[in-house]
Amino acid sequence: MPLLETPLPIMALVAILAYLLGSVPFGVVITRALGLGDLRTIGSGNIGATNVLRTGNKRAAAATLILDAAKGAVAVLMARWLVAEDAAQLAGLAAFVGHLWPVWLRFRGGKGVATFIGTLLALSWPVGLGVCAVWAAVAYVFRISSLAALIAAASSTMWMLGFGQGQMAVLGLVLTLLIYQRHNANLKRLRAGTEPKIGA
Repeated sequence: MPLLETPLPIMALVAILAYLLGSVPFGVVITRALGLGDLRTIGSGNIGATNVLRTGNKRAAAATLILDAAKGAVAVLMARWLVAEDAAQLAGLAAFVGHLWPVWLRFRGGKGVATFIGTLLALSWPVGLGVCAVWAAVAYVFRISSLAALIAAASSTMWMLGFGQGQMAVLGLVLTLLIYQRHNANLKRLRAGTEPKIGA
């Protein structure tokens, strides 16, 4: 845990603002703006970049990936710049929760992988790059996006400890548990051997 030095009212304000930022459903906004339909009725119904890719528009998927990651990164960097490190970690968590349960979509959000990675990159770029490397390696070998995300998330605490960022470990564990909770259906399909592969 980081040193707690920010007054509670300011921490509460940081959490609310970061949550609202994280709640912006960029996948839904982009697909509607491009006339691709309601993303929640396409493919898995998820609001993330993987499901946007199912519309066939790679640029829309890339934009969604970047913007969803940016939500976490911007929340962290602004809180660190304007407040302190404890507020930065709280902002990352709040933005992540906002993506999972966005107020704008009646609390039905995405699975949080891009926002998770953006948050980690902003908190400690070596940790974020380590997690990205694990995701890329698993995705390359097994061609299953959800498996790559789950293993990459599970590796995050290891990277934190390895790079001397032990003060992030509690946050990393919480984010990882939320990633696994949101991937519950994927875990069932992985066990059953029915999880679709990338490009299928």
